[in-house]
Amino acid sequence: MAAGESGAAVIGKSVQIRGEVNGSEDLIVDGVVEGTITLSDSRLTIGQTAKVSANVSARDVVVVGTLQGDVRASGKVELRQGSTLTGDLTAARLSIEENANFKGKVDLVQNAQKGQPASGQPAPEKR
Repeated sequence: MAAGESGAAVIGKSVQIRGEVNGSEDLIVDGVVEGTITLSDSRLTIGQTAKVSANVSARDVVVVGTLQGDVRASGKVELRQGSTLTGDLTAARLSIEENANFKGKVDLVQNAQKGQPASGQPAPEKR
């Protein structure tokens, strides 16, 4: 991950934030964040050196480091090789690479951007 990749804001390795992080641009976290991260229409990347304990809401979330907390994405969540996610996940799409660690519940929501809940729809039966 290159710092400032595609014009994204960066929270560096030595930075620690406790509280709320809100924004409308892409964000790369390489440091420590505790609290909440809300990026409504943007991409959040949890870098390899990051340790995040926060509930996260963004368009897309890419986890390369460690994230503890619930994740809500209107688009895609990617768990990259060597990443760790502990918490419940709600997204339209999910990608988990080999050797990624995930512990929690997954709720894949169709048309998440339109706010249509999946909770009222029965899950298709596996045969």
